[in-house]
Amino acid sequence: MNDPTARASFVSLLKSELQQQRVTPLILEYKSGDVIFAEGGPGDGLYAILDGLVRISAFVSQSSSHPLCEFASGDFFGEMSIINQVPRSASAIALRDSQLLFVSREQVMDLMERSPPLVFALLHAFSNRMRETNSNFVQTMLESERLSLLGSFARSIVHDLKNPLSIILLAGDAAASERASASLREQAKKRMHQQVERLTHMLNELLRVSEGSTQHSVEPVNFAAYIAEILDETREELASKNVRVEVQTAVPDLVFPLNSRRLNHVFFNLFGNAADIMPDGGVITIRFQQTEREIMTEVEDSGPGFPPGIVEKLFTPFFTHGKASGTGLGLSICKNITEDHGGRIWAKAEAGRGAIFCFTLSLGN
Repeated sequence: MNDPTARASFVSLLKSELQQQRVTPLILEYKSGDVIFAEGGPGDGLYAILDGLVRISAFVSQSSSHPLCEFASGDFFGEMSIINQVPRSASAIALRDSQLLFVSREQVMDLMERSPPLVFALLHAFSNRMRETNSNFVQTMLESERLSLLGSFARSIVHDLKNPLSIILLAGDAAASERASASLREQAKKRMHQQVERLTHMLNELLRVSEGSTQHSVEPVNFAAYIAEILDETREELASKNVRVEVQTAVPDLVFPLNSRRLNHVFFNLFGNAADIMPDGGVITIRFQQTEREIMTEVEDSGPGFPPGIVEKLFTPFFTHGKASGTGLGLSICKNITEDHGGRIWAKAEAGRGAIFCFTLSLGN
């Protein structure tokens, strides 16, 4: 299932491209026990291991660090910084004397724009790594005898990551095609960036819920522009399922504090649930209402609606209904996100209508 040569192939191709483009990377030496980078540090590039052994670990609480994986010669790590410039999500420590090749984010992005095969190699390696990460997580949970929670959590990860990974691989195929135009490659690159960011924030949201964290940063965001971006980002994925989105009311054109990356998850989840419940296609209708203190968003699908007795249970963690691969984590996460924004979320069941979800966001007044 996993390709053991995927990461080595990417490193080999990366070194070849560096030579062809006459790019000089840094060669760094670390002693056993040296910290290569720390969790929370700047994500400024990736590392390829020329010789040595490196352990990746992350804090699971304020005082406890958990080892995630180990990488040996021919492997690479730190790749998430290529796509989005966010702090490191884990720490890297040399387990023995190691020699590493460091390539900055700017250098890798330049090489990827010049070499579609390098893009495809990274996607292939990244896809395999995501599968391995999920497999390792499952094994760890089994060993700790948390079987019930493991089953639900693992199914949620697989279900939620399936669509973004599929889009990434399709975009990678398009970008790697010899007949691809420059505009097609640019579009494919944009889609890959969007989906990897989506994956990153989905995983961060799962970790946030598991740790019970409510801390998040907000910044002034134009809500109308934000909604336009959400609709643009989801249009193609929904169209592939014969689902379209209609906005029935004007989107409030005002600026107020949001964490747009976290709020994305609410829209992705509600749209995804609607598409799942309408396997033959349908319409998602969005409406907005504004008061002095908040904005309410209503999302309605043209599906069969809610069966009796489940509306009150929808936001309970691990409660699911009607989806073989669902676990109920999605709506529970949506509840946490809206509440962290000073709002609330609820569902409405009305005769003759599809599923209706409403959520509010505080304007911070």
